[in-house]
Amino acid sequence: MNDVLERLRVESDGSSEYARLLAADADELAASLSSPGQPLWARELAAYRLGLARDPRAFEPLVLLLNHRDPARCETAARALAVLGDPRTARAAAALATNTLRTAYALHAVRLLTALRAPESAPALIKTLERLLSPHDPYWRVALACVEGLAALADVRARDVLVRAQSHPRLAVAATAGLGRLAAGHPDA
Repeated sequence: MNDVLERLRVESDGSSEYARLLAADADELAASLSSPGQPLWARELAAYRLGLARDPRAFEPLVLLLNHRDPARCETAARALAVLGDPRTARAAAALATNTLRTAYALHAVRLLTALRAPESAPALIKTLERLLSPHDPYWRVALACVEGLAALADVRARDVLVRAQSHPRLAVAATAGLGRLAAGHPDA
Protein backbone atom coordinates (compact mmCIF):
# COMPACT_ATOMS: atom_id res chain seq x y z
CA MET A 1 0.00 0.00 0.00
CA ASN A 2 2.79 2.42 0.85
CA ASP A 3 4.31 2.04 -2.62
CA VAL A 4 0.99 3.00 -4.23
CA LEU A 5 0.53 6.00 -1.98
CA GLU A 6 4.11 7.16 -2.55
CA ARG A 7 3.73 6.89 -6.35
CA LEU A 8 0.50 8.88 -6.23
CA ARG A 9 2.01 11.48 -3.88
CA VAL A 10 4.85 12.01 -6.37
CA GLU A 11 2.37 12.25 -9.25
CA SER A 12 0.36 14.83 -7.32
CA ASP A 13 3.46 17.04 -7.20
CA GLY A 14 2.78 18.09 -3.63
CA SER A 15 -0.82 19.06 -4.30
CA SER A 16 -2.99 19.87 -1.31
CA GLU A 17 -5.64 17.71 -3.02
CA TYR A 18 -3.47 14.65 -2.27
CA ALA A 19 -3.54 15.34 1.48
CA ARG A 20 -7.27 16.05 1.32
CA LEU A 21 -8.01 12.74 -0.44
CA LEU A 22 -5.77 10.87 1.95
CA ALA A 23 -7.86 12.15 4.87
CA ALA A 24 -11.25 12.04 3.11
CA ASP A 25 -14.10 9.80 4.21
CA ALA A 26 -15.82 7.37 1.85
CA ASP A 27 -18.51 9.82 0.72
CA GLU A 28 -15.91 12.48 -0.12
CA LEU A 29 -13.85 9.92 -2.02
CA ALA A 30 -16.87 8.77 -4.00
CA ALA A 31 -17.81 12.37 -4.78
CA SER A 32 -14.31 13.06 -6.07
CA LEU A 33 -14.65 10.17 -8.53
CA SER A 34 -17.46 11.98 -10.31
CA SER A 35 -16.09 15.50 -9.98
CA PRO A 36 -15.12 17.02 -13.34
CA GLY A 37 -11.51 17.99 -13.88
CA GLN A 38 -9.97 15.58 -11.40
CA PRO A 39 -6.50 14.41 -12.45
CA LEU A 40 -5.98 10.70 -13.00
CA TRP A 41 -3.82 10.29 -9.89
CA ALA A 42 -6.67 11.74 -7.76
CA ARG A 43 -9.25 9.38 -9.26
CA GLU A 44 -6.90 6.46 -8.74
CA LEU A 45 -6.27 7.40 -5.11
CA ALA A 46 -9.99 7.74 -4.42
CA ALA A 47 -10.86 4.45 -6.14
CA TYR A 48 -7.99 2.63 -4.44
CA ARG A 49 -8.97 3.82 -0.96
CA LEU A 50 -12.63 2.97 -1.58
CA GLY A 51 -11.68 -0.48 -2.86
CA LEU A 52 -9.57 -1.21 0.19
CA ALA A 53 -12.54 -0.08 2.32
CA ARG A 54 -14.76 -2.57 0.40
CA ASP A 55 -16.98 0.25 -0.82
CA PRO A 56 -18.90 -0.92 -3.92
CA ARG A 57 -18.68 2.57 -5.47
CA ALA A 58 -15.05 1.75 -6.30
CA PHE A 59 -15.88 -1.11 -8.67
CA GLU A 60 -16.32 0.72 -11.99
CA PRO A 61 -13.40 3.15 -11.57
CA LEU A 62 -11.15 0.26 -10.55
CA VAL A 63 -12.15 -1.82 -13.58
CA LEU A 64 -11.32 1.14 -15.79
CA LEU A 65 -7.91 1.41 -14.12
CA LEU A 66 -7.36 -2.35 -14.51
CA ASN A 67 -7.66 -1.73 -18.25
CA HIS A 68 -5.25 1.24 -18.26
CA ARG A 69 -2.09 1.27 -20.39
CA ASP A 70 0.09 2.10 -17.36
CA PRO A 71 1.05 -1.16 -15.59
CA ALA A 72 1.36 0.57 -12.21
CA ARG A 73 -2.26 1.70 -12.40
CA CYS A 74 -3.36 -1.78 -13.46
CA GLU A 75 -1.52 -3.31 -10.51
CA THR A 76 -3.08 -0.84 -8.07
CA ALA A 77 -6.54 -1.58 -9.44
CA ALA A 78 -5.98 -5.34 -9.23
CA ARG A 79 -4.91 -5.06 -5.59
CA ALA A 80 -7.95 -3.03 -4.66
CA LEU A 81 -10.34 -5.21 -6.67
CA ALA A 82 -9.03 -8.31 -4.91
CA VAL A 83 -9.90 -6.72 -1.55
CA LEU A 84 -13.18 -5.16 -2.70
CA GLY A 85 -14.89 -8.53 -3.06
CA ASP A 86 -17.42 -7.42 -5.66
CA PRO A 87 -19.03 -10.46 -7.33
CA ARG A 88 -18.66 -8.79 -10.74
CA THR A 89 -14.87 -8.62 -10.50
CA ALA A 90 -14.06 -12.05 -11.96
CA ARG A 91 -16.33 -11.50 -14.95
CA ALA A 92 -14.76 -8.08 -15.61
CA ALA A 93 -11.21 -9.43 -15.24
CA ALA A 94 -12.04 -12.35 -17.55
CA ALA A 95 -13.40 -9.96 -20.17
CA LEU A 96 -10.21 -7.89 -20.03
CA ALA A 97 -7.90 -10.91 -20.06
CA THR A 98 -9.58 -12.47 -23.08
CA ASN A 99 -9.95 -9.26 -25.12
CA THR A 100 -7.57 -9.69 -28.05
CA LEU A 101 -7.33 -5.93 -28.53
CA ARG A 102 -6.14 -5.38 -24.95
CA THR A 103 -3.60 -8.20 -24.57
CA ALA A 104 -0.77 -5.74 -23.93
CA TYR A 105 -2.60 -4.62 -20.77
CA ALA A 106 -3.90 -8.02 -19.62
CA LEU A 107 -1.11 -9.06 -17.23
CA HIS A 108 -2.74 -7.77 -14.05
CA ALA A 109 -6.20 -8.99 -15.08
CA VAL A 110 -4.68 -12.46 -15.50
CA ARG A 111 -3.02 -12.28 -12.08
CA LEU A 112 -6.25 -11.03 -10.53
CA LEU A 113 -8.15 -13.98 -11.99
CA THR A 114 -5.65 -16.32 -10.37
CA ALA A 115 -6.00 -14.59 -7.00
CA LEU A 116 -9.80 -14.66 -7.18
CA ARG A 117 -10.03 -18.40 -7.92
CA ALA A 118 -13.51 -17.76 -9.33
CA PRO A 119 -15.41 -20.08 -11.69
CA GLU A 120 -14.45 -17.72 -14.55
CA SER A 121 -10.72 -17.90 -13.75
CA ALA A 122 -9.51 -21.12 -15.36
CA PRO A 123 -11.62 -20.83 -18.54
CA ALA A 124 -10.42 -17.26 -19.12
CA LEU A 125 -6.78 -18.17 -18.49
CA ILE A 126 -7.04 -21.18 -20.81
CA LYS A 127 -8.64 -19.09 -23.57
CA THR A 128 -6.03 -16.35 -23.21
CA LEU A 129 -3.10 -18.77 -23.15
CA GLU A 130 -4.34 -20.70 -26.19
CA ARG A 131 -4.04 -17.65 -28.41
CA LEU A 132 -0.64 -16.64 -27.01
CA LEU A 133 1.21 -19.88 -27.71
CA SER A 134 2.82 -18.70 -30.93
CA PRO A 135 6.63 -18.80 -30.44
CA HIS A 136 6.95 -15.21 -31.65
CA ASP A 137 4.02 -13.75 -29.74
CA PRO A 138 5.20 -10.51 -28.10
CA TYR A 139 3.00 -11.05 -25.04
CA TRP A 140 4.88 -14.00 -23.58
CA ARG A 141 4.78 -12.39 -20.11
CA VAL A 142 0.99 -12.52 -20.20
CA ALA A 143 1.23 -16.13 -21.40
CA LEU A 144 3.59 -16.95 -18.55
CA ALA A 145 1.18 -15.39 -16.04
CA CYS A 146 -1.56 -17.59 -17.54
CA VAL A 147 0.61 -20.70 -17.15
CA GLU A 148 1.50 -19.79 -13.57
CA GLY A 149 -2.13 -19.02 -12.82
CA LEU A 150 -3.35 -22.30 -14.24
CA ALA A 151 -0.70 -24.11 -12.20
CA ALA A 152 -1.89 -22.35 -9.05
CA LEU A 153 -5.52 -23.15 -9.82
CA ALA A 154 -4.67 -26.81 -10.59
CA ASP A 155 -7.76 -27.12 -12.78
CA VAL A 156 -7.69 -30.32 -14.86
CA ARG A 157 -9.26 -28.47 -17.81
CA ALA A 158 -5.87 -26.76 -18.26
CA ARG A 159 -3.99 -29.99 -18.98
CA ASP A 160 -4.05 -29.80 -22.80
CA VAL A 161 -3.02 -26.15 -23.01
CA LEU A 162 -0.24 -26.69 -20.45
CA VAL A 163 1.06 -29.64 -22.50
CA ARG A 164 1.14 -27.36 -25.56
CA ALA A 165 2.85 -24.61 -23.52
CA GLN A 166 5.71 -27.00 -22.74
CA SER A 167 6.96 -26.55 -26.32
CA HIS A 168 7.27 -22.80 -25.86
CA PRO A 169 10.82 -21.97 -24.69
CA ARG A 170 9.75 -19.21 -22.27
CA LEU A 171 6.86 -21.21 -20.84
CA ALA A 172 8.24 -24.76 -20.68
CA VAL A 173 9.49 -24.78 -17.09
CA ALA A 174 6.34 -23.22 -15.66
CA ALA A 175 4.10 -25.44 -17.81
CA THR A 176 5.91 -28.57 -16.65
CA ALA A 177 5.57 -27.45 -13.03
CA GLY A 178 1.86 -26.78 -13.63
CA LEU A 179 1.36 -30.24 -15.07
CA GLY A 180 3.12 -31.64 -12.01
CA ARG A 181 0.67 -29.82 -9.75
CA LEU A 182 -2.23 -31.19 -11.77
CA ALA A 183 -0.89 -34.73 -11.48
CA ALA A 184 -0.28 -34.33 -7.74
CA GLY A 185 -3.74 -32.94 -7.11
CA HIS A 186 -5.54 -35.18 -9.55
CA PRO A 187 -4.06 -38.66 -10.00
CA ASP A 188 -6.04 -39.20 -13.20
CA ALA A 189 -4.68 -36.02 -14.86
